[in-house]
Amino acid sequence: MVQKYQSPVRVYKHPFELIMAAYERRFPTCPLIPMFVASDTVNEYKSEDEAIHVIERRCKLDIDAPRLLKKIAGVDYVYFVQKNSLNRRERTLHIEAYNETFSNRVIINEHCCYTVHPDNEDWTCFEQSASLDIKSFFGFESTVEKIAMKQYTSNIKKGKEIIEYYLKQLEEEGITFVPRWTPPVACKLESSTSHTRRPVSPAINIPDSATKEGLNNKENLNTSSSPSEPTAGTPDDKLDADYIKRYLGDLTPMQESCLIRLRQWLQETHKGKIPKDEHILRFLRARDFNIDKAREILCQSLTWRKQHQVDYILDTWNPPQVLQDYYAGGWHHHDKDGRPLYVLRLGQMDTKGLVRALGEEALLRYVLSINEEGLRRCEENTKVFGRPISSWTCLVDLEGLNMRHLWRPGVKALLRIIEVVEANYPETLGRLLILRAPRVFPVLWTLVSPFIDDNTRKKFLIYAGNDYQGPGGLLDYIDKEIIPDFLGGECMCEVPEGGLVPKSLYRTAEELENEDIKLWTETIYQSASVFKGAPHEVLIQIVDASSVITWDFDVCKGDIVFNIFHSKRAPQPPKKDSLGAHSITSPGGNNVQLIDKVWQLGRDYSMVESPLICKEGESVQGSHVTRWPGFYILQWKFHSMPACATTNLPRVDDVLASLQVSSHKCKVMYYTEVIGSEDFRGSMTSLESSHSGFSQLSAATTSSSQSHSSSMISR
Repeated sequence: MVQKYQSPVRVYKHPFELIMAAYERRFPTCPLIPMFVASDTVNEYKSEDEAIHVIERRCKLDIDAPRLLKKIAGVDYVYFVQKNSLNRRERTLHIEAYNETFSNRVIINEHCCYTVHPDNEDWTCFEQSASLDIKSFFGFESTVEKIAMKQYTSNIKKGKEIIEYYLKQLEEEGITFVPRWTPPVACKLESSTSHTRRPVSPAINIPDSATKEGLNNKENLNTSSSPSEPTAGTPDDKLDADYIKRYLGDLTPMQESCLIRLRQWLQETHKGKIPKDEHILRFLRARDFNIDKAREILCQSLTWRKQHQVDYILDTWNPPQVLQDYYAGGWHHHDKDGRPLYVLRLGQMDTKGLVRALGEEALLRYVLSINEEGLRRCEENTKVFGRPISSWTCLVDLEGLNMRHLWRPGVKALLRIIEVVEANYPETLGRLLILRAPRVFPVLWTLVSPFIDDNTRKKFLIYAGNDYQGPGGLLDYIDKEIIPDFLGGECMCEVPEGGLVPKSLYRTAEELENEDIKLWTETIYQSASVFKGAPHEVLIQIVDASSVITWDFDVCKGDIVFNIFHSKRAPQPPKKDSLGAHSITSPGGNNVQLIDKVWQLGRDYSMVESPLICKEGESVQGSHVTRWPGFYILQWKFHSMPACATTNLPRVDDVLASLQVSSHKCKVMYYTEVIGSEDFRGSMTSLESSHSGFSQLSAATTSSSQSHSSSMISR
């Protein structure tokens, strides 16, 4: 297996030329790197104007490996070849290194780059990447891999220290400035007559200040005489080391690499907006920075968020009045670590009454809105306290908990909520303080604990009676000034007191079922089931030629083939018999077939777009400019998944396909719209198809294109 490493962008607040002077002092040996024994120059080239300097060295390393392993391998030292390409004109240094020893058994490649900061020419950026591929090593492949990764990680940590060490050495010698390269006199004369512009060095994208607070942008750089702070926000394709430390926390080099690689993978496999870095990092932490496992659960969660439009829940959903009056929970200041504090008076809550009055779905949606609000508050507190805050603290007061809280439907709803939150909000709970646990609590804990992740369970602190008032209690985690009044504190807590839900607000099972369906279908999207031999079809009548049919659909389960047909005559309406050949209903969505079995392709109807195979988990948006009036039929048809080709970098669809359970049923969520020929040019609806794992779910986008007779598909 190939091990890969990708560093964030590290910024030195010194000019490129001074950094190069410090870097050259690392050779031929470096006392700060004991394993770097010696280096010999094997090739060297300098251009006439001295702008280009290429030097190739053979480096001798004393690897910290067990004596037995060295004896078996028959070597005491390992040799690497390093090629440095310095371009003083463009102010760049590219470093390429590979192993010479055991090159037929182990392949190590490294690339480093020093460039000028794109927003401050007096600063220097550094970035590196590497790969390790162990083909075979006398049966010690795993051991060699661990040794190599340990040594490499150690050297990464020292990298910046070494440059800073030699910078300090230069300063002690009175060298604080190194002039930039300038062309020789002859070159200057030639340049003045030809008026040729000097090439501009390629810029490394450093995070844009517009995305993060407290950092200057380019306009400030142009108007300010003093150097600004480096921009530190989420960039398009790179992460700044300072940004990681400020907004994400202290990560090891390999953890930084995992975050960057997973982020790059998301950028390469879908065209929509990628999740925030904090969100990606939570999933990595939940799987101990195993990229494959984190990618799997992240893909599932992003699909879930899109299907249920969770991203918009805070803006589009208002909790019912019953919840506002009787749900005994709410946000209350923050703990000593700056985490948002959520208080839940579970013992005072009538769980049975809430379930009977609202149903499971309303309670679930309310808990989701609480979690979304928690994510928002974490971002705010990160800015307020000036340090990364990615989780919140929950204080649960169990006074009043009794057997009525163990009502089976209530426990069932609680278990479902825990399951959904665990899957989609990992590593968001920093600490859970359970206070005044009664004797009945062990019964509830026995039912609930198997559904809670082990890492989450370690964050639970349980206090019986008034133990929370003693040493190691509440005061260790929450400031005295904000302890709620109902716990003996002085702070008035605005969390509702709960109480019994009036039975007059209870609803029948039928009413709750209809309400549950309504809650999750408050969307422009429709759901449909596709069976083997029973496609789902949608009829669209077009009066004016050159109208535009647009579509946006998600493949929630299985693989399907998407087709568009045209007919001059209307198909017969589907039969109402749910078990008949033309109409199938199922709990997961409708199935409607419009094309009669006696119809023949080419005679009764024609295909106007090439068939498009769509895999589970994909989202497809597209359009078709109609040529003729008549009846157009959009068809989603069952497709058997072919074997996936082996690739080094799996796509989102490959990950989701690996999770798919073989079935003869597919499910899609779709939305269609017809835009008049006179309106489509100015419409904000996208006319260009995109085909990706996670495109944004919205009725309109800001992209548009010219008129096409067929849709454009891009992966």
